[in-house]
Amino acid sequence: MQHPKVVIIGAGSLFFGRQALWQMVHSDVLNVGTLAYVDNDPVNLGRMATLAQKVIDHTGVKLNLESSTDAREVLPEADFVIFSFADRSAKFRGIDCKISAKYGVRMCSGDTIGPGGIFRVLREFPNIVKYCRDIEDICPDAWVINYINPTAANGLGIRIFAPNLKSFALCDGLHMPRVKRMYAKRAGIIKEDDEWNDDVAAKFDFLIAGPNHFTWLLKAEYAGEDRIPVIAEALRESAATETDGGDTGSKAKWNSSITYALYKAMGKVPTCVGHTKEYVRFWQGLGVTPEPVEPLSIWDTATRYERHSDMWRQVDAFNNGTTPIEQFMAELGPDHATDIIESMWGKLGKQFFVNTSNNGTLINMPDDAFVEVLSDVSMDGISPRPIGEAPVGLRGLWQQVLDTHELSVRAAMSGDRDLLFQAFICDPMVSSLADSEKIIEELLELERDALPDYWFE
Repeated sequence: MQHPKVVIIGAGSLFFGRQALWQMVHSDVLNVGTLAYVDNDPVNLGRMATLAQKVIDHTGVKLNLESSTDAREVLPEADFVIFSFADRSAKFRGIDCKISAKYGVRMCSGDTIGPGGIFRVLREFPNIVKYCRDIEDICPDAWVINYINPTAANGLGIRIFAPNLKSFALCDGLHMPRVKRMYAKRAGIIKEDDEWNDDVAAKFDFLIAGPNHFTWLLKAEYAGEDRIPVIAEALRESAATETDGGDTGSKAKWNSSITYALYKAMGKVPTCVGHTKEYVRFWQGLGVTPEPVEPLSIWDTATRYERHSDMWRQVDAFNNGTTPIEQFMAELGPDHATDIIESMWGKLGKQFFVNTSNNGTLINMPDDAFVEVLSDVSMDGISPRPIGEAPVGLRGLWQQVLDTHELSVRAAMSGDRDLLFQAFICDPMVSSLADSEKIIEELLELERDALPDYWFE
């Protein structure tokens, strides 16, 4: 067996499968190992495996390729297992958002918080645990990396229900060093990417923390000078000329305006506002006084379907020779998970934002709070970098989200409708007990074929 062996369960996840392949062939640490694709759709698995073999042949690297519709066939000797699967996600997110909007809960993404986030946990987490049991049986020393939203809920759930596995959870939003370089530009430290270097990076001291998709910039200092006001001013200027986002989708609408409004309210800058605006109640359309920004637009299933279709057309064009493989090499870039794997396996000592147990990094939050923080990541373990105190106010909002996540995964594993109801009541978007009961009953019925049978026994 060629090592490191990286198994991707959910190879048809186009947002990560292609980038992981790009990184596996480009990295001298990884391209001597094994890439194993798993997907329960044999057609999509074949498309991705064909692309992978073409890229391997084009580059001439020694990367070994495996693929299977059965994870147990490729898990032996795995060093890393990445979860990136979803059961008809676009379809069910559309259902979640439509039914929730009927009862006054507006979601622009519907995959992390609110009724949509809770029901995605119900659909995905039992399958995550099944794969964890396979890993415990076949390759118990492998690192498990969760990429499935809500990643904080699912990552926390793995810690609860598969505590002996080595695991952490990821999102691509805070990919280092990209995210630090981006804030350096917003802070006026650099103007172009090519100005970024180790000296600039060392002088730029910044802190980001919070549950995934609800993280905030807590500190941004360059050579001892606070640059958060500069970042905020750039947001204010952007907000002054902002449109409604046009056809860029509900997650992109009014983001600069909302980011600046939250900065003025909290004194900190949200770092993932396309999701964060769904975690707070201010743009739900419940107020009496008109807001400068309209209520959240509902997540658009059709737009996501078209985006998926475009990605598959791109894959097929590479496979049939319409588009040269050279273009794949030029257009794609590194994936967060395989970037981390490269550093872990190659002992490169890089730091990354990962979702993991707090363990004292935020000293006024519980050790088991599952937060996204900058961490030292190695084959020996995950060590979050010290931050200090979580800001009062944000701390309470964060804990409410984390409690919702924990109740969701416990409900998902038990089929306990009382726990499910409690998850709804804890959720920051829900404002009616009676409506919660209605949403739960409608979504259970509409998503029956994606949920375990114990919900209906």
